Amino acid sequence: MPALIPTEFYGTITWIGRVADRDAALESAPINEIFAGFDGPEGEAHGGINRPACSRVAALYKRNHLIRNTRQFAVMAAEDLAQIAAKMGLETLDPALLGTSLVIAGIPDFSRLPPSSRLQATGGATLVVDMENRPCTLPARPIENTHPGYGKAFKPAAQGLRGITAWVEAEGTLRLGAKMRLFIPDQPIWAQLGGARDGKTLI
Repeated sequence: MPALIPTEFYGTITWIGRVADRDAALESAPINEIFAGFDGPEGEAHGGINRPACSRVAALYKRNHLIRNTRQFAVMAAEDLAQIAAKMGLETLDPALLGTSLVIAGIPDFSRLPPSSRLQATGGATLVVDMENRPCTLPARPIENTHPGYGKAFKPAAQGLRGITAWVEAEGTLRLGAKMRLFIPDQPIWAQLGGARDGKTLI
């Protein structure tokens, strides 16, 4: 049996965005298609083979230490985006305000996809799931500019719904309306997960 199991879950790409200059603005601009190369989405500020370490890997590296970029894509579920908007008290929430790369509809519990799962698009472009993308305060300003009074509501509303980060394993073009099939790793849950070893709590 292969180490990666094909599932019958297919998502549809409903939105594609690109952040051309992260220093200028967090927001992503909507586009119809994007080439996913080994160094990430073409023309995307979050692309590149490497990236400086951030607070998410502070237990491993000092800030700005050069590491492999496994955060080339920020992918969200359309269903989760709708939940975030509802929890914030908004009718809709534009994924561009969050700096999102892709929005996919049709795959349940998207933000909890197992690390090392694959999302493979029609045509072969394949993304590897890095991990859950934890919400931060950065989208607060663009949200506030568009929806005055709602910026601070994003982070608590997005807990467990922010989607995943991913990197490119196989190159190809991602297009609006394309299907992406989910493959999950054939791996049992770590035996020590949630337990203790040598008297120490592991998580």
